[in-house]
Amino acid sequence: MTDGDWYRFLAARPELDEVNFWRPAGGRAFRALAVGEPFFFKTHFPENRVVGGGFFSGFAALRLSEAWELFGEANGVESIDRMRGRIGRYRRAPIGLAEDPEIGCVFIRDTRFFPASETADAPPNFASNIVQGKGYDLSDDVESGYFRDLLERLVGSVAESLDLTQSWHRPGPVYGDPRLVPQRMGQQSFKAVVLNAYRGRCAITGDRIRPVLQAAHIRPLPAGGEHRLDNGLLLRSDMHTLYDKGYLGIDPQHRLLVSPRLRAEFGNGEALYARVGEPIAVPEQRVDRPNREFLEWHLATVYRAV
Repeated sequence: MTDGDWYRFLAARPELDEVNFWRPAGGRAFRALAVGEPFFFKTHFPENRVVGGGFFSGFAALRLSEAWELFGEANGVESIDRMRGRIGRYRRAPIGLAEDPEIGCVFIRDTRFFPASETADAPPNFASNIVQGKGYDLSDDVESGYFRDLLERLVGSVAESLDLTQSWHRPGPVYGDPRLVPQRMGQQSFKAVVLNAYRGRCAITGDRIRPVLQAAHIRPLPAGGEHRLDNGLLLRSDMHTLYDKGYLGIDPQHRLLVSPRLRAEFGNGEALYARVGEPIAVPEQRVDRPNREFLEWHLATVYRAV
């Protein structure tokens, strides 16, 4: 269910194709979908129309300031003050300028809002008393027929060949369209979910100074990596640089490695050498932790072992 002001603001800015469908309270995580599954926006009754959609890219509970820093106008408002006011309206309590409340952030990538003439009727069996949303099984014949049309509006003629009885979670490219790739996130979503999964702490040093924390890729994008949580590490900026340049490594058991080249080239790094073999901090959920395949790629390709 979509706020009218939110979607109209974004519909007028088609260049913003990665958006934050935020909730006014942090609360519980969004687990209705897996990363890469389709997500559609429907207006409230009596309009009751599907006005656009995209692909689920992740969830994070963020402070208002963090959501604005990462997404800006892609939060569906023109300023952080306007966003603060809208959150207060939904919470039915004003939010002071010094307050920085936590909100729930549902990230959607490759968004498209339909022209007024192309909006769709509500999905089957979508009751008027549903206030948040409803999930559908694409293996159902009736529902798959309805959503095949909506998916075609999102991704074009590729939808004509979709086998909607197949899982959206198989590895690798899906259905011939690069947008339909499970686990792939948008760039800003990647930053947000890595920050959230590592609880705002550098995986190596434990630092929590937000301005110097960066979402690092284990296997970088130019080398075939993707924006995936299990391809990410939250690192302090200097640790990020050392990791990218191969002076630091992480083994498949998530233990810190330090290249001998750090001492040989710079005569420094004793504090890091003292921590060799120590486990780094990793996300609580096993599936979110650094992927063994990506870690082994970094060790074989980037890490300066000698």
